[in-house]
Amino acid sequence: MSAETLGLRDRKKLQTRENISHQATRLFLEHGFDKVTIADVAAAAQVAKMTVTNYFPRKEDLALDLHDVFVDQLARVVREREPGESALAALRAAYLTAAAGQDPVVGFSGAEFARMISDSPALVARLREFHEEREQALADTLAAETGAAATDITPRVAAAQLGGVHRVLFEETMRRTLDGQSNDEIATAVTEYVGTAFDSLEPSLGDYAVR
Repeated sequence: MSAETLGLRDRKKLQTRENISHQATRLFLEHGFDKVTIADVAAAAQVAKMTVTNYFPRKEDLALDLHDVFVDQLARVVREREPGESALAALRAAYLTAAAGQDPVVGFSGAEFARMISDSPALVARLREFHEEREQALADTLAAETGAAATDITPRVAAAQLGGVHRVLFEETMRRTLDGQSNDEIATAVTEYVGTAFDSLEPSLGDYAVR
């Protein structure tokens, strides 16, 4: 099959996925996540239920559509850090950039979306899994980057600390969003917290995983 045909097929799949995600988000915001079914989403997107589940095996992932980006976020930053840069320094710089850009991956979701998540126990639980998966991905990357032995728990300890800081900042962003603060106000506040959050890890991780 030609590369052009494959390209067209991939674009069609992407369009279908984006349409399903868009329709699902619209329904979730209008009616609440727990009240909308997969059948409702399929009808709105004008596709079969099986098509929805092929793209999104779990209903929660229809609402939290950034799973892969979120889970790989910290690990990717570490993999792409500059020569002479530690994992901690790279993650601090990346977080500051994300906060300045009001990136949804670090919690800038908007009030409606944040409320939809907080009102659904299923979404709260799934988001918790995202954080846990992201921490594990970071631990695996740190182990690979430092050549740690399988019995060395240092990468897991470091990932727990680094992932914990990001989780606190994410939850603070969500809390302020639900309190009605603007993204600009939140970005200013969490940027001020970066010193406290990352400086607390400097004694133990300042020289860890330096490229």
